[in-house]
Amino acid sequence: MIQQTEFTLRPRSYGFHLITDEVLTHLPELPEIGLLHLFILHTSAALSINENVDPDVGGDLKRVFDRLVREREPFYTHTCEGDDDMPAHAKSTLVGVSLTIPIVRGRLRLGMWQGIYLCEFRRHASGRRLVATIIG
Repeated sequence: MIQQTEFTLRPRSYGFHLITDEVLTHLPELPEIGLLHLFILHTSAALSINENVDPDVGGDLKRVFDRLVREREPFYTHTCEGDDDMPAHAKSTLVGVSLTIPIVRGRLRLGMWQGIYLCEFRRHASGRRLVATIIG
């Protein structure tokens, strides 16, 4: 059986935000075994799985990405939407727009220290739309 739902996350500021619990509130009852596929419908944000306990991880990731992809580089030509727009597209490409997570015994089978992150790469973004497809 395949189920699909689309929902909007609450707006967040620029950075890396743990969203596991918020995603779960939007999902129907999970099957005993299967897969959850999450896809973000945006080109300036991304989804990732990472450390879910230490809040310093999100800040450190933000600083890493700010060094990897800087704003106002002279070679950018896509600049009409602000200094953070082209870097947001590049960062989204590096991280990715989808995740696939196993479902075991009716629960997401994340590791003990893993959580789902919204990687928000724009300073002034609205709520991000996600499509969740459950196979099982």
